[in-house]
Amino acid sequence: AATAQNAALDVLEDSGICLDNEPPDSAAGPLQQGPANLGPESRRFAAVIMRIREPRTTALIFSSGKMVCTGAKSEEQSRLAARKYARVVQKLGFPARFLDFKIQNMVASCDVCFPIRLEGADCSLHSYEPELFPGLIYRMVKPRIVLLIFVSGKVVLTGNKIL
Repeated sequence: AATAQNAALDVLEDSGICLDNEPPDSAAGPLQQGPANLGPESRRFAAVIMRIREPRTTALIFSSGKMVCTGAKSEEQSRLAARKYARVVQKLGFPARFLDFKIQNMVASCDVCFPIRLEGADCSLHSYEPELFPGLIYRMVKPRIVLLIFVSGKVVLTGNKIL
């Protein structure tokens, strides 16, 4: 099962990738004229979208200075990618610092290789309304994880912050 992680870096003042002495409105502007690995959709979205090939990840860099790194397969890859993004921001002339790295969310998926009958499931911890969403949403209490279970046998797990 593949794992994608969202690593959040708080990049205000003394934590994360800090864009020192930059007013919030001007922080993203120069980044958008920067490297070629910025996504074209970054002009329509509130964050600058940047991608690197190794590890294959995407970063959302907000004008507040916060950065979210997604797509890594492990905590080590996530940390490495976040450091690479910080280096790119530094090379663009921003005094960025890498501090306060933490995993905010993990996502895993699997296929049980057989169809799952969702109609008969009866439990107070789930909701299944196929007119609104095709999967059954099951909320585990401990550990606090949400499972999206589909008739096809595919399952997506999300919400855990620790490995």
